[in-house]
Amino acid sequence: MKFFIDTANLAQIKEAQDLGVLDGVTTNPSLMAKEGIVGTENVFAHYKKICEIVDGDVSAEVISTDYDGMLKEAAELVKIHPRIVVKIPMIKDGVKAIKYLSSKGIKVNCTLIFSAGQALLAAKAGAEYVSPFVGRLDDISVDGMELIEQIRVIFDNYGIQTKILAASIRHPVHIIKCAEIGADVATCPLSSILALLNHPLTDIGLAKFLADYKASQKTEKIKA
Repeated sequence: MKFFIDTANLAQIKEAQDLGVLDGVTTNPSLMAKEGIVGTENVFAHYKKICEIVDGDVSAEVISTDYDGMLKEAAELVKIHPRIVVKIPMIKDGVKAIKYLSSKGIKVNCTLIFSAGQALLAAKAGAEYVSPFVGRLDDISVDGMELIEQIRVIFDNYGIQTKILAASIRHPVHIIKCAEIGADVATCPLSSILALLNHPLTDIGLAKFLADYKASQKTEKIKA
């Protein structure tokens, strides 16, 4: 399973890249606004900076919700960098846009997926990725992991090559469950990725190793 980081924060992206496990980045207008990136020129420049940090795909989202508007934005976004993947919402005009863009060899990430039917439509239209939102489903007392599993079964049934990009990941348990089910990608905040490092027995074991080492050094000094 690939790890994407879901942020527009350059420092966090660099930290994940330096960790050695980062495969790509997802962003959206909300994440850009959170970093104070406003105005088309600034947003595009920021996407370019992100692409220069990572080696994998970088999802850049359109703002338009009409077919012509989405195509126009997509044409500008793909000029930024070869690693840009155009992020299109799961709406009727979005599916039409996915079909057109994919026919032109442009990678598309269909976002705001909340049902297996939506994922199937996006895949049929040629999406490179579908992004089911796990955490937002959990927020309304629906098991987001059941959706990931349902999409995995459907895609496997028919040999569909569209990648399942699990989004709205809230904690490390989400990441592990996605890996167990067979999601192709999990896009996470940096905190969730770093949380995978932690286990109390690791901390206890390391503390004991270090304590034993210090004790052995004292013994060596006494012998000397």
